[in-house]
Amino acid sequence: MFKQAIIVITVLAGGLFAMPRPALAHCDSMNGPVVAAARLALKAGDVTPVLRWVKPEAEPEIRTAFARTLKVRSAGPEARDLADMYFFETLVRVHRAGEGAPYTGLKPAGTDVGAAVEAADQALVSGSADAVVKLVTADIAAGIRQRFTHAMETKRHADDSVERGRAFVAAYVEYVHFVENIHLMASSAHAQHAVGKTMSPHEDKK
Repeated sequence: MFKQAIIVITVLAGGLFAMPRPALAHCDSMNGPVVAAARLALKAGDVTPVLRWVKPEAEPEIRTAFARTLKVRSAGPEARDLADMYFFETLVRVHRAGEGAPYTGLKPAGTDVGAAVEAADQALVSGSADAVVKLVTADIAAGIRQRFTHAMETKRHADDSVERGRAFVAAYVEYVHFVENIHLMASSAHAQHAVGKTMSPHEDKK
């Protein structure tokens, strides 16, 4: 099961969508949702908008950083810019730590986060998941068809020799595992979501 999970993650985060970097990098950018929440909080002088982006145990650190930022940024434009950047970096670092991800610095606004992430964000803006579903299913379908075609081509000559037979087996294994792992991930995610929806708030805290 663990091996299958690793394969699924590798396929979906890597070759399947051909993304140049992990989707988690989205929260690292200056125009990402975490920094956007930080800007709103600083403008309003209220830390509340950013607290949702960190774990409960990290809240004191963010509250302290926010208070320091407000104090320093009142000293002038240059001090404000430096203080804001300090808060952005602190918030993103703590947010990523909560996800178990490393912090490698803030990325410039406009950093390419990949079509899948952009589509996922836009779906939340438009209120419809149709576009993101279309994008993802198209990529999955292409992946299945490509491996299926290769398996069929090698199958036709599988009996010609041991070498060609092994080529078919390799293509067959890749094709079947690809389908199996995608289905495993989809069915597992659906089951976990269903459990989460039926879990009471009291059970969720256990």
